[in-house]
Amino acid sequence: MIDRGYGEVADFLSIDNLEWNGDIVTNPPYRYALNFVEKALQIIPEGRKVAMFLKLTFLEGKGRRHLFKTQPPCRVWVSSSRLKCAMNGNFKAFGSSAAAYAWFIWEKGYKGETILKWFN
Repeated sequence: MIDRGYGEVADFLSIDNLEWNGDIVTNPPYRYALNFVEKALQIIPEGRKVAMFLKLTFLEGKGRRHLFKTQPPCRVWVSSSRLKCAMNGNFKAFGSSAAAYAWFIWEKGYKGETILKWFN
């Protein structure tokens, strides 16, 4: 948990966080991205959405294969540009970005193929 000065600080991955009757939109710490997606899909009702802003490399890796096989995102929106993401909004401290990013969108219960699109 990191207090960035906006509202109440809570641990999303906490065992006490058992349900959320809405959609979830976030940019989780990349190291815990899989945990965030799995937790979000666990606590929302059928038909609700989870949108995670992640590095495009989230598509890679054997550790995430099970997630994509059992709960595929309904859409992945890939950024055509290299977006600068800066810790605490301090963009002056960061030069250009070599990382590619995308919005990964899940709808709980979705069973179709993932649609791939691009923005900007």
